[in-house]
Amino acid sequence: MASNTIQFLFSDKIYKIKNPDPNKTILNYIRNDLKMTGTKEGCAEGGCGACTIVLGELDKGKIIYKSINACIGFLPTLNGKQLILIEDLIHKNKPHVVQEAMVKFHGSQCGFCTPGFTMSLFSMHKNKKLINKEIVEEALSGNLCRCTGYRPIIDAAKSLNNKKDQDHFKKKENKTIRLLRKIKDIDIEINYQGKKYFAPKTITNLKKILKTNPNAKILSGGTDLSLEVTKFRKDINTIVSLNSINKLNFIKKSNTLLEIGATTSLFDFQNLIKKYFVDFYDVLKRYGSLQIRNVGTIAGNIATASPIGDALPLLLSLDAKIVIQGINQKKIYSLNKFFISYRKTKLKKGEFIYSIKIPLNKENIFKAYKISKRFDDDISSVCGSFNFLIKKNKITKAAIAYGGMSEIPKRASIIEKNLVNSEFSENTFNRAVSLINKDFSPLDDMRASRNYRLAIAKNLLLKAFYEIKYKKNIRLHT
Repeated sequence: MASNTIQFLFSDKIYKIKNPDPNKTILNYIRNDLKMTGTKEGCAEGGCGACTIVLGELDKGKIIYKSINACIGFLPTLNGKQLILIEDLIHKNKPHVVQEAMVKFHGSQCGFCTPGFTMSLFSMHKNKKLINKEIVEEALSGNLCRCTGYRPIIDAAKSLNNKKDQDHFKKKENKTIRLLRKIKDIDIEINYQGKKYFAPKTITNLKKILKTNPNAKILSGGTDLSLEVTKFRKDINTIVSLNSINKLNFIKKSNTLLEIGATTSLFDFQNLIKKYFVDFYDVLKRYGSLQIRNVGTIAGNIATASPIGDALPLLLSLDAKIVIQGINQKKIYSLNKFFISYRKTKLKKGEFIYSIKIPLNKENIFKAYKISKRFDDDISSVCGSFNFLIKKNKITKAAIAYGGMSEIPKRASIIEKNLVNSEFSENTFNRAVSLINKDFSPLDDMRASRNYRLAIAKNLLLKAFYEIKYKKNIRLHT
């Protein structure tokens, strides 16, 4: 049984919307329907943080608070969640402790970005009791300010360290949990003026939907798909969301393999991968922002096939495989064979990504670097990833991949062949970098010129060599 009505919790009440427009963003609903105008629109692409709101979600009987970009979230994705806006922070005419901190440390001038910053700090405060520099930087990485300057905002964030969570949300936590549990956990099927939205709870129902709607756009996170509406002004006629299928949200670990489910968030994945590949973690910490990583998924990053998708060259160099689920069977592809051309993959109609498999080899040495104009919340100019197996000073395996160097994320096959069975030496790598032009012919665009990309790609390979040889990290200024 499916429902055409989404339900979510707002201001201690369960809101019900029958057949909402699947293309309406959460931000437009907040501002135009709820008439709550504290939440702002800046970029309409999840890059500035002015639209930041917080969602409360039940996880093992507890409420987890996640900051997200309302400008790129579709309204039906609110189903089953608690919606928290900047207006909700004030209680009985008294500002929240986070708002008090922003006032005390003069964290606002023009005020346009202030609600978004405040909501990011609110989420941080709810999730973290002890706050350090890294936590503050991650919480604020998706919020841009053009007049206040970040120092007073960071000071406000630091002042929240070890502050007890005794706000009105905490006091009403049990009531909130009871209300969230009242929302029926069933499939959603919406039809609004011919535009359809499906959010099945099971893989079986997902297959049925994809069989009858082969041209549907699959939503797994949705931080990229929504731009078709907000930036290109298009309508998406049919959306099938995977985000409600619990069996696609998993992490399986063994001594030799990690398997990541299609709907596992980038944030959850980043906290897992740190144990195995520190450089992967470091790159993911710069993937968009916390708001993006709370929603986005590795599977979504793969399916969009962006040539500058940050996770893709890293997964390529790690020899990752993806499990594709069709109507009748599963297939496994090497990621290296999955990308066909610009934004095109071997994924066929009626198929979806089930999981990603990442081999683990403790003997391998893994390095990865992202080069962008801004350190946080920016798209790569070039992303390089390197995976070596070195025995007795001989390179027995070399897997090298780049993003931003081709129309697809791509392995440097010519360089790899040149390195394998060669001595691990400066001469070997100087010879290898001279072959970069044979593997790649990058374009000029607004992020970087062709010559810059080629030079950076060479330098990143040499950087990997020197870091491995001297067993220390070499800092790059980006």
